[in-house]
Amino acid sequence: VQLQASGGGLVQAGGSLRLSCAASGLTLSSYAVGWFRQAPGKEREFVSVIDWSERIYYADYVKGRFTISRDNAKNTVYLQMNSLKPEDTAVYYCAASSARFIVVPTTVRQYNYWGQGTLVTVSS
Repeated sequence: VQLQASGGGLVQAGGSLRLSCAASGLTLSSYAVGWFRQAPGKEREFVSVIDWSERIYYADYVKGRFTISRDNAKNTVYLQMNSLKPEDTAVYYCAASSARFIVVPTTVRQYNYWGQGTLVTVSS
């Protein structure tokens, strides 16, 4: 099982990036797939999730700016990030959870598969 996050880079404030999370060894449409981020010196924090029933949830600090989506044919989940701010700078991780939660999973411990992370740097 492998999750591969990609699409990070350097962008100016107000710009956009699209992150991709490609999977091998598992079918993402059967999982909750979440995006987390971790800035230097800070704990990993939740960003967004799309689960097996297409429920979507965003953290308040990205709501209205980020959009999560899934392409089942490509077995890939995307995170479109618009209106980026310097405080969005972090390593972004995708993760998959096989558990069936009543509420969409938003904590690190609820995910059992993790990608390697991709760095997003937003300059002011």
